[in-house]
Amino acid sequence: MRTSIKITLENPSEFKAQLLLWSQQFREAIFLDSNNYDQKYSSYDAILAVDAFTSVKTDEHNAFEDLKQYQQITKDWLFGYLSYDLKNDTEELKSSNYDGLHFPDVFFFQPKKLFLIKDNQFEIQYLNMCDDEVEEDLKDIGNQKSEISQKSEIKIQQRISKESYLEKVSTMLEHIHRGDIYEANFCMEFFAENASLNPIETYTRLNAISEPPFAVFFKNNKQFLLSASPERYLRKENDKIISQPIKGTAKRHADVQEDENIKQELLVNEKERSENIMIVDLVRNDLSRTASKGSVEVEELCGAYTFKQVHHLISTVVSTVESDKSPIEIIKTTFPMGSMTGAPKISAMKIIEELEETKRGLYSGAVGYFTPDNSFDFNVVIRSILYNEGINYVSFSVGSAITSLSVPEKEYEECLLKAKAMREVLET
Repeated sequence: MRTSIKITLENPSEFKAQLLLWSQQFREAIFLDSNNYDQKYSSYDAILAVDAFTSVKTDEHNAFEDLKQYQQITKDWLFGYLSYDLKNDTEELKSSNYDGLHFPDVFFFQPKKLFLIKDNQFEIQYLNMCDDEVEEDLKDIGNQKSEISQKSEIKIQQRISKESYLEKVSTMLEHIHRGDIYEANFCMEFFAENASLNPIETYTRLNAISEPPFAVFFKNNKQFLLSASPERYLRKENDKIISQPIKGTAKRHADVQEDENIKQELLVNEKERSENIMIVDLVRNDLSRTASKGSVEVEELCGAYTFKQVHHLISTVVSTVESDKSPIEIIKTTFPMGSMTGAPKISAMKIIEELEETKRGLYSGAVGYFTPDNSFDFNVVIRSILYNEGINYVSFSVGSAITSLSVPEKEYEECLLKAKAMREVLET
């Protein structure tokens, strides 16, 4: 059981920054921030969950069943992540590429202390065992002040050279022209060894560059995710399921009129629209596996949305589910998300595994939460920096959708555009 206290905030943005600083004393912490991005589906502007009362950590084998049992037993708020390689738990697939990060495939925890912010309203939910600490914690949060630390030099390396990237995309195009697949998301890693960074400062800078709707600061002891994700993977509101795949990207322009022209061109670009529409078809198929009959709908097809760095095409696909469908079953039948795999999904994942050189792990997985009433909300882990402080390894990956209309050089340029913010944050 939880004790709930509601407070009105005078300065929500300042309080969010203090909350994040305060969270660093705990072994487990997750901070989710919408950056007040205007969106139709949203419960909170920001959430902080800290200090695990219980947790589950496992590899890919039987992962969804383990998570299902954990979620049904706790019947409480749970926060954590699902890594991309859980595909091996649902299909006859494997992941044998290089892994420099060594994160568990699944990690979720039940927080002792939970903070929920919506507009200027702030709700505290503490487990009853620690509800006598609220007053002292609030005082401590209010005293938090950021300190800029000395930044060490980080040298970023590229796992796949440009020449090799162009060859691999050409190979993927051969698969497409043969009819093996229609589309696949091909990714490459950028990394640094012997790297030391301040996770809070790094996250704060990355978030400031992008201000996305699904930003995450996640800490599990010495393992960190610093995410500026613009994409929702899957949300459940009561009996409604919402998926919002992103496919289609165009860079911003400093000139207002030229920027608007670029956005309008994106809306009618044949290649970018075809990328999105193919994934929408895949998502519709995935959602139909748990949906009530005839309830899968495309609410919006290829809407153009603007972010600080780029414009994106986003579609919204929805369905309704019966009350007997468990949250884990709904996720399991749609995971990994179509925007990070391709179509047909299994064939695309096999080809991706052959051509990529890094195990994706948490990259292109999902981070989010379950509520006590079986709702949930998860992002797609993209535009993210992963850091294992225990072995001083930093990693970020980027990718693009390869279709029959793809030009390898342009796909490479799109990857560099997506890598720009992470590189800037780490190297500057």
